[in-house]
Amino acid sequence: MKTDFKKTLDAYSARRNIFRALVVPPLTYLMIDGHGDPNTAPEFAEAIGSLYPVAYALKFASKNDLGRDYVVMPLEALWWADNMASFTTERDKNKWHWTAMIMVPDWIDRSMFEVAVASADAKSNSDASRRIRLETFDEGLCVQTLHVGSYDDETQVLDEFHHRYIPRSGLTMTGKHHEIYLSDARRVEPAKLRTILRQPVAHSAE
Repeated sequence: MKTDFKKTLDAYSARRNIFRALVVPPLTYLMIDGHGDPNTAPEFAEAIGSLYPVAYALKFASKNDLGRDYVVMPLEALWWADNMASFTTERDKNKWHWTAMIMVPDWIDRSMFEVAVASADAKSNSDASRRIRLETFDEGLCVQTLHVGSYDDETQVLDEFHHRYIPRSGLTMTGKHHEIYLSDARRVEPAKLRTILRQPVAHSAE
């Protein structure tokens, strides 16, 4: 049996135009950090190009060595800026910081990760794979929704998210804006892209 965590984990379930609060459990990710416009910065393309070979090397190692097969998870990213207006309203992407990431099962251990990175690094002309880390990320209480459309059309949803729904719900934003890319932007037209938008939150002080 091949496990598809998009179907088994509630954290990967979201509906369009519905904001939902949930507790996201600690999950294990391949992560790599960077800065700049994801559309033009070579660093972003290199980061994405380094994550997938490691992710697939881990999938095959898990299947062959442990007898545990699973579907490679979609690309995700944390986004933030020193001034969050650069992200939510001005959309000045040159000022953005990001962490690109792919979730992996919790049975992937450090030794498997190190072998996968070494294998990917030996086949690559870039040293980006050496900057990947294996890390458990615990977001806890979050609110999320499904956005359908281009990434640049997220502004209206984020405005409703940040300035209306979250305050009205007695919550405050805490961690970094999180996006989960359920669609492959290379194969899906912008109007049909499906992206989970997630924001860690905390209950406001009484």
